[in-house]
Amino acid sequence: MFAAPILGATSPTGAGTRKTYPASTMRTLPRLLFPALTAFVGASLSAAPEPFVTTAPVVQIWPGVAPGSEGKTAPERWVEGGRPDAMHRVTDIHNPSLTIYLPPKAKATGAAIVIAPGGGHRYLVVDLEGELVAKKLNELGVAAFVLRSRLARAEGSTYKVEVESLADMQQAIRVVRARAGAWGVNPTRVGVMGFSAGGHLATLAENTFDAATRPDFAVLGYPAYIGAGTVVAKNAPPTFIFVNDDDSFATGAGEYYLALRKAKISAEFHVFRRGGHGVGATGRTPEWEKLGAAKWPELLSIWMTDLSLRN
Repeated sequence: MFAAPILGATSPTGAGTRKTYPASTMRTLPRLLFPALTAFVGASLSAAPEPFVTTAPVVQIWPGVAPGSEGKTAPERWVEGGRPDAMHRVTDIHNPSLTIYLPPKAKATGAAIVIAPGGGHRYLVVDLEGELVAKKLNELGVAAFVLRSRLARAEGSTYKVEVESLADMQQAIRVVRARAGAWGVNPTRVGVMGFSAGGHLATLAENTFDAATRPDFAVLGYPAYIGAGTVVAKNAPPTFIFVNDDDSFATGAGEYYLALRKAKISAEFHVFRRGGHGVGATGRTPEWEKLGAAKWPELLSIWMTDLSLRN
């Protein structure tokens, strides 16, 4: 069984570098339905001044070169998005990895979640929809693993969401289960979570799997590129979905919830009055905590407890 090598903490050794220490068909809704996000992810990307710094350990998920990445050796690149903000975005990922966030042992419930950050499949917002979410999950006693998967819409990419990106998510699930003992995880309580385009990837993962890669549950935060046409597996796992009513992806999320109901898959769906898109678990402004949308982690905790995933 493959044991992923621990690389250690990341450090800013220059843009796009890391220093280390001791299958189904994608169902994509027409881009014209989502002009706001299309304009956002379609904007040109410029290099960000510094990479994201984390003290969390990192593991590579593939032994050697990831299948489909042969000959691709360019380093990861940190970029700015289509609008100025303080968020950190990484692109040009050819060596997929997991960044590990474990709760205190006294708090650990055995549950684990692989997180897929959003970014229109062009880049990954690894702080807002990665580390900050992981730390919130740790408060709930849930181990969190932030996935850096290969990106289908990165500049010059030859990858496909339903091929390489999905393979990375599936391999991440295998790695977490294979090292469950070392990380204090119950291998029957491993779920997937995704935001925006990462929600699309998590949706593919919960509907495309074998015995080793079926997630035990799925959490979709304002998922993109899904809707009534998304194919639901007959044995898809229980699913928790949340979205804001002022998000253009709310309709697609609602349609997917109805598709889950039609397939008789257990699901919980929350629509908050406002909050917009791309808010993670902490939002982008101090006003976030006053919104109903800020309560989604508490609702997730209740849902997981109800499913006996946290006790």
